Parts: sequence; structure tokens; C-alpha cells
Amino acid sequence: MSDQDKRLGVYFHIPFCASKCAYCDFCSLPGRDKLMPYYQDALLIQLQETMPRMTDYFIDTVYFGGGTPSYYGARRIVEILQELKVTNRLMKQSEITVECNPDSVDWRSMARLRRSGVNRISLGVQSADPQQLRCLHRIHSPKQVVQAVADIRQAKINNLSLDLIYGLPGQTMVSWEDTLHKAMSLSPEHLSCYGLKVEADTPLAHQVSLGLSLPDGDAQADLYLRAVELLQQGGYRQYEISNFAKPGRESRHNLKYWTGREYLGFGPGAHSYFGGQRYAYPRDLEGYLQAI
Repeated sequence: MSDQDKRLGVYFHIPFCASKCAYCDFCSLPGRDKLMPYYQDALLIQLQETMPRMTDYFIDTVYFGGGTPSYYGARRIVEILQELKVTNRLMKQSEITVECNPDSVDWRSMARLRRSGVNRISLGVQSADPQQLRCLHRIHSPKQVVQAVADIRQAKINNLSLDLIYGLPGQTMVSWEDTLHKAMSLSPEHLSCYGLKVEADTPLAHQVSLGLSLPDGDAQADLYLRAVELLQQGGYRQYEISNFAKPGRESRHNLKYWTGREYLGFGPGAHSYFGGQRYAYPRDLEGYLQAI
């Protein structure tokens, strides 16, 4: 087995959110903040129980996804990272990513994360149009996006990804181009552009059933192709279907999923590919806590 084969990604799912977005089908739970301390204990216990299985591996990527890890709080994320460092498996040059929403970012928490080893932030921007943000039940404003990016940069985190969505209600080619230009003006190292999917049993699905109009498949394809064109002109190389990066700034963790590398997931809804097996935990927070 080569050194490359012995490298492992680790994913922590943080299911807590300030509010639920209209399109969200992930395991994300607003209004459950009282369970955060119990969840933290459960994650740490599961991590400690799993450590013996990691002894043959070196961890080169760590990803905190959600939900909204920034809402969960820097202190808890730092505590998880400290526990991971105890294994002596975490490589010094690891890519450590934390997903954040603009409304739960401030420079002090970002600086605290950076001091603990976090070197990459994935920021959920989605759109530069306030009306589109409201339709998605996003609780941040475009102004908060600009401030969040400034706070992240002030904290000396120099690897930033912005998430955008196309195919939104009321989105035109002009408004999508405006979102792309404003995103690029913030000089992120990475951009992810996702087509809006209407998942069953979401508020968005209910709105569509009541007559909310979305761009059709052809229109969505045109928006996607325009993004590819504009981002390429802006110096972003497309390296996955939805992902674009400055040279050398591709997401090393996401590439594990595409290249068949091993990764371990922790938390409800988290997936793993480890030891030749693929498995996932049920999307059930209370069940996860009881099981641990």
C-alpha cells in the first residue's frame, strides 16, 4: 500500500442551522440549539471510538459541513480538531474546511478557527439578489456577504470558496451574470455553482406546487454554460461539474469523492467510504445521540 493510498479524509456533519432554507433537503435542523452540547459529546465519543481504525492512515483533509458549522460555533469546532490532533494522524499540510453562512461569520471566530488549523472557508452566498435570497428563505443580505468576506480575509484565511445557485425563481441571465460578477469581485480562490433542485417535501416544492415558476431545463443549462464561460474568463478553471478554482486551489476534500479515495464521516446523514465499504448513518439526530 502506497503513502497515497493511506491518506484519509474526515467529514463532520453539523446538523444545526439558524433557519431552514426553502430548497434544503440535507439533515439540517433549526431550533434545536439545546441539543448542541449533547451532540458535541456524541461526536467526540464517536471520534475516540474510531481512532484505532485510523492508525494506518494519515488524515490530509477535514471538512465541517452541514447545516451551518459557523452557527455551531468556533469553540466546538476547535475542540473537535484538538481531539483529532491527539491521534497524531493529522498532517501538517492538511486542508481543513469549514462551511459558513454570512450571518454567522465574524473575524474573531474566523481568527480562532485559523489558529486551530482551519485554512479554508466555504461561504454560502447563493445569490447577490435580495429578492432571490428572500425567496430561498436565506436570512443573510448581500451586504453581509461582503462583510463576511472582509472578516475572513482579516482573519488571514487565504483559501475562500463561494457557493452560488442558478435556476432560481425570477432569475434571468442578467441577474445571474450580476451575481457571478459580484462574486468574482470578492476574489475568492474557488467558486461552486449548483443548479437548483426541487427536492420532495421541502418548502420550495410546496411553493412550486402552488404555481411558483422556475427557469426550465433549457434556461438552466444556458445559465450554467454562461457561468462556465464567465468564470473561465475570470481565471477560474473548471475541474468538476459544479466547481471552479484558481490554479492549485481545487478542493482536495471534494476530489476524494470523485477519485475514489477513502473518507470517514461522523454525524447523522454522514457518508463514509472506508476499508472497502460504503455506508451512511441515518438522518436522525435523536437516534444518533441515543446510539452513541
